[in-house]
Amino acid sequence: MSIESSLPRARQRRSPEASRDNILAAAETILLASGPQDLKLVEVAKGAGVANATVLHHFGSIDGVQTALMERMIRQLVDEVIAITATNGDAAVLAGDGMRALFDAFEAKGAARLAAWLVLTGEASRMTSVRGAVQEVIDARINQVAGVSVEILGDFILGCVTFALGVGLFGPPLSDLLGKPQGRARDVALGILQARLDAATV
Repeated sequence: MSIESSLPRARQRRSPEASRDNILAAAETILLASGPQDLKLVEVAKGAGVANATVLHHFGSIDGVQTALMERMIRQLVDEVIAITATNGDAAVLAGDGMRALFDAFEAKGAARLAAWLVLTGEASRMTSVRGAVQEVIDARINQVAGVSVEILGDFILGCVTFALGVGLFGPPLSDLLGKPQGRARDVALGILQARLDAATV
């Protein structure tokens, strides 16, 4: 073993933005693995490979981490849907690929569990910042969408998020309970949303 390889490596110094991203990535990993109940300061700091004080420095508290994580996840989801529409200029694409991408993200990433946890613990007011992020994306790109008004697209995105949250939380267990095949709740929700957009753009 060389002398160089035996020396301890200098700790990598991240920019504030990179440090925040690293902490949020660790928090998201915990959310996916075991749910929002394990989004605790010690666990997030350990997952990010930083001291507890570093998490507090960037977010103020574990509550701040949870809020920032939810805002980032929602922003990414809505941005993805709007980006698909802006690229194609076709409302049908939003209703198809965009909706499916949104549902996939909510079902796979556990965002629905975190949103429900905030509501059930009386912390729904944190969603104000999420609403602001959604509105920011809509305002920035809505004029690029062909054939769909601001109000209609805003309502449509609201419907997508609402249905996706419901499917992400209750789709599989309710399907089992009612003797329906897996994925049936998702299919029903997508059908309702598609019909709503079709009726609005006729």
